[in-house]
Amino acid sequence: MVYDVIVVGAGPAGSAAAGECAKSGLSTLCIEEHGTIGYPVQCAGLLSNAAFAECRVSERSVLNRVQGARVVSGRGSELLIDAQTTRASVVDRGALDREMAEAAANAGAEFKLKTAVYDIRGKTIITRGMNGNEEHQFRILIAADGPRSTITRLLGMERAKVYLAGIQADLPYDCDPRFVELYPDASPEFFGWAIPTGKGRVRAGLCGQTQVPERFAAFVKKFGGGSGTHLVTGTLPLGVMPQTYGHRTLFVGDAGGFPKPTSGGGVYTGIRSARHAAAVAAVCCEQDTFTDPALADYERRWKTDIGRELEIGFRFFEMRQKLSSQDIDQLIRSLNDPGILSTIVRYGDMDRPGVLVKKLMRNPAMLRCMGPLIRTGLRSLFG
Repeated sequence: MVYDVIVVGAGPAGSAAAGECAKSGLSTLCIEEHGTIGYPVQCAGLLSNAAFAECRVSERSVLNRVQGARVVSGRGSELLIDAQTTRASVVDRGALDREMAEAAANAGAEFKLKTAVYDIRGKTIITRGMNGNEEHQFRILIAADGPRSTITRLLGMERAKVYLAGIQADLPYDCDPRFVELYPDASPEFFGWAIPTGKGRVRAGLCGQTQVPERFAAFVKKFGGGSGTHLVTGTLPLGVMPQTYGHRTLFVGDAGGFPKPTSGGGVYTGIRSARHAAAVAAVCCEQDTFTDPALADYERRWKTDIGRELEIGFRFFEMRQKLSSQDIDQLIRSLNDPGILSTIVRYGDMDRPGVLVKKLMRNPAMLRCMGPLIRTGLRSLFG
């Protein structure tokens, strides 16, 4: 059988792409290397309201809801951002992933689990799985196979710009369940986090480029040093790959480097990229055209939608590398102003930070307090 679309990877981006393709009437196969969808979990599970809505699932996976964040510097300064209304949900990612895959299957997509792609020959992928070696033909391929994407490697595509390593664990700890806690100094290249998953429990972790296990071991001592459960490690790609299409293939989600460089979250941008890929796949199949110029419409679509936000986010990530502990402490103290906090609460958006940045740039108090490095960096973003 020749499938119209084969999707590799059954995370949120893969299931979203498979579901949209099936709804368009395309014969769709989704291949997942693991035996259980949603496992292993390699995500902090904090989804903005917009990201959760993009998943189009029930409330079953929701563990907790949060309304803000507390940012704590290594020098003791704190910033509390309280929206006083739900801004994000903490979810069981395994349950969420399975519900999304079930919805895609109900739409008509086929799923093949415990099956890994190990070669691509023209319009055929070669897999290894429970049934041994198999060949599956496709008209168009959607790569949603994560940060270590096999498809990207097999096709010789240039990958994301930066890769971070992450570790997190669920720990017993009493905290205010309304607020996520962020610790910029826990990891000089990124940050550490403590996400309340329910009464007396937090999901603590961090991402970075160097000494990640050592920094994680020191970081979790903040939470009593108790024995944790569900310790997981993962890879976070930042910076979208230079070209997200080619060789009859569209690259979505982590495989394409779509996680947000400001937070590391990849569900919202991953699903948005997947929906654009499915729309282009439907057009290509209808017109029976799979050339690079036809596939390039995918890149035009996602860039129009989320491209600017991802670009701004990556600039902020690059600026982050230049900030010292003292710079971060000064920034936290600068933000701790009633007027600035009001602006953050009103315009803050986990998925699309560009509007907030523009508003802050127009605040004289903010510009006076911020150091020359940050002022220069922000002005380079907006001209």
